[in-house]
Formats: sequence, C-alpha cells, structure tokens
Amino acid sequence: MKSLFFIGTLVISGYVNAEPFKNADAKAGKALVEKNCISCHASSFGGDGSAIYTRDARKVTDSKKLLSQIRNCNTMLGLKWFEDEELNVAKYLNQTYYRFSE
Repeated sequence: MKSLFFIGTLVISGYVNAEPFKNADAKAGKALVEKNCISCHASSFGGDGSAIYTRDARKVTDSKKLLSQIRNCNTMLGLKWFEDEELNVAKYLNQTYYRFSE
C-alpha cells in the first residue's frame, strides 16, 4: 500500500511540475521572436517590446493561452510558422517571461 501511495505521489508531482513545451527548442524560439515579434511589440509597448509579456493586464495567464496567442499572431501576421516553430517560441517565452509549469 505504501508503494502504491509513493508511485501515485510521484505521478502527481511529475504532472504538477511538468514543463510545458518540454520537447521544443528555446534557442530556435528566441531567434524567431527576435526576427518576427520584437519590432511589432516595441512599436506597441515601447522599449524592447517585452512589456507585452510582463504587463499587469496581459491576456496570457497560462501555457494554453500562451500557445493560443502565438498561433493568433502567426495567423494574423501571415508568418506561416509550422507547429514546431510555434512550440519553440512558446518555450522561449515561457522560460524567459512566464514560467508556467503546466
């Protein structure tokens, strides 16, 4: 019974602390952000554009919304990123600004 409890605890703790976008490439995501996102964000929010990620009234409040927003920008700007590129951007932004754990 103790071993079953221990295994259950490991499974739950692994799920809770799971890193979203774990198989994505943050370095590749950073390159995409620098090439395609910073100029638009800087023109809207000033400075280097990072205020879009850190503002109090931000739309992105979890990892699912982060990926959804990236997909929205991809579509609206006609970037034609593949899913793996969107995930790379999500991983980079999550590691740099958001730190969502699910």
